[in-house]
Amino acid sequence: MSKLLYESESYIIRGVAYDIYKKFRNRHKEKVYQSAFYYGLVNKGLKTEKEKRIEVNFDGRKVGTYIPDLIVEDKLMIELKVKPEITSEDIKQFWYYLKNSGYKVGFLINFGRSDGIRIIRRVH
Repeated sequence: MSKLLYESESYIIRGVAYDIYKKFRNRHKEKVYQSAFYYGLVNKGLKTEKEKRIEVNFDGRKVGTYIPDLIVEDKLMIELKVKPEITSEDIKQFWYYLKNSGYKVGFLINFGRSDGIRIIRRVH
C-alpha cells in the first residue's frame, strides 16, 4: 500500500478547514478564512506563509507573479475560495498554479457553499 504524500500535513489542513467552517460557516469574506487558516495551521505547529510571491517564468524570464493564499511547510500550497460553487475554470486555474509553482501538493478549499466545504487535493 502506498503512503499518501505529506499525509500528516494534509490531515491537519483538512482538520483546520473543518474547524473554521464549523465556526464561520459561509458568512465571511476570503480574507477572514485566510487569516483563520493561517493561525489555525500555526497553532498546530506548521510553518505557514501568507501570500508568498512565486515567480512565473517562460524561457528563463520572469513573465508574472503568482500569489497563493497559503504555503505550508515550504511544500504545500493552499488556495481558498468563498463561492456558492467552484467552477471548472477555478479548478483549471488551480491546477495550472500548482503545476507552475514547483510545489507537489495543493489544496483548493471552498468555504462558500451553504451545505459544507469542498476540499480538492491535487498532487503534481
